[in-house]
Amino acid sequence: MLPFLLRRTIGAVVILLLLSAFTFFVFFSVGDPALMACGKNCTADNVALIHKNLGLDQPVPVQYWHFLVGIFAGRDFTLGHCSAPCFGYSFATKQDVWATMMDRLPLTASLAFGGVVAFLLIGVGAGLLAAWKRGSLLDKTVTSLSMILSSVQIYILGPVVLGIFVYSGIMAAPAYVNLTSDPVGWFMGLLIPWLVMATIFTAQYTRMARSTMIEQLQEEHVRTAKAKGMPARYVFLRYAWRGSLIPIVTILGVDLGSLFGGAMITEFTFQLAGLGRLAVDSVTTLDLPMVMGVMIFSAALILVFNIIVDAAYAFIDPRVRLS
Repeated sequence: MLPFLLRRTIGAVVILLLLSAFTFFVFFSVGDPALMACGKNCTADNVALIHKNLGLDQPVPVQYWHFLVGIFAGRDFTLGHCSAPCFGYSFATKQDVWATMMDRLPLTASLAFGGVVAFLLIGVGAGLLAAWKRGSLLDKTVTSLSMILSSVQIYILGPVVLGIFVYSGIMAAPAYVNLTSDPVGWFMGLLIPWLVMATIFTAQYTRMARSTMIEQLQEEHVRTAKAKGMPARYVFLRYAWRGSLIPIVTILGVDLGSLFGGAMITEFTFQLAGLGRLAVDSVTTLDLPMVMGVMIFSAALILVFNIIVDAAYAFIDPRVRLS
């Protein structure tokens, strides 16, 4: 396990370096970042000063090296010393990029965590139940609903849900409240976004859980257990459902990237100020340091989650060998 984790960690670091290099060379070699940082009331002297302060008068590879070193060692700007991990200062707000991201992270993490818990519980639970009652009215209902929900998008379902529950006065508008200060307010404020995200992702997991569970119930070791007279419920819970988790975990690892995309659309739909909303606002204002910071940080999170998911295979099914 340890060699596997080391290899995946080294691979993740290489991917992050390539991603950061690519985005830096694309962003900072096209156009003049000093003009973007200078703002509307810009003079030639101000542009020259920004060039000097940001090191834009040096070759792009040298600028990238200073950016990379600054992430781990900090860096001095005219706005002050940027402590490690330093991604620079925002062109738009002049705020520390890392501090701004950390300020927005709890909302996005809450959205993603609640969304994952909701669609795994609802989607996998409904899929397993449909497989258990295969051919019944319940199975047909669950299958039909998953087919319908798979075609729904967040930006369509979100306004509909807002119209039904918020604008009619049944529930308050979605808002983020710090979990530690008000757990009930945190839960109620994010309940609607969670359910909307869960609805979008649930359909896929319901179909996946149903099909894999049906395959597991036809495996030889499961049929042998039944032939020995073991109770059907015991066989279902002891042997079948564990094997059905492998493909679900695989899809979950892939969906973690999509989940950030879903969180971004969800934040925009419900006017929540998380990392996704920060990325959209930064792109529209050409705030290059903020865009770079959000991209690298999001990529690092996705890579870490994928390593965790890969490592989880061995715990779910000991037959899996991580090599």
